[in-house]
Amino acid sequence: MTDSIKARIDQLGLVLPQPAAPVASYVPAVEAAGLLHISGQLPFDNGNLMIGRLGEDRDTDYGQRAAKACGLMLIAQIDKALGGLDRVERIVKLGVFVNSDPRFTDQPKVANGASDLMEQVFGDAGKHARSAVGVPVLPLGAVVEIDAIVAVKAG
Repeated sequence: MTDSIKARIDQLGLVLPQPAAPVASYVPAVEAAGLLHISGQLPFDNGNLMIGRLGEDRDTDYGQRAAKACGLMLIAQIDKALGGLDRVERIVKLGVFVNSDPRFTDQPKVANGASDLMEQVFGDAGKHARSAVGVPVLPLGAVVEIDAIVAVKAG
């Protein structure tokens, strides 16, 4: 399955980034009871953190691109934590945090940037439960942060 997932990533013209190191006192991933919990990941575009506030100085399209970038970082962290993507049984849940003005209400559309990516990469196993929440600020001024829960195949 790893070969097919990595082939699909290549077919989509995507490149997995280097998994980001933690910026505080936590680990990027914890595997327990058949689930892999991935810490919140920030969006990077060509090595630069995507910052801003939706509804204030950034629009929904920018937020969707940032969510997709977070999704790519999540996949990179999954790959590193599991030693390959073949152990992914299913993407169970994404938690999407959107740095947004109180009047901005398109958090679900922003989150689709990551959700659509998971389905494109993992097929039906990429369909997941999700929350999409507006917040007043995120670490380092990031526009989006996403964490994940992944079901892991017994092995």
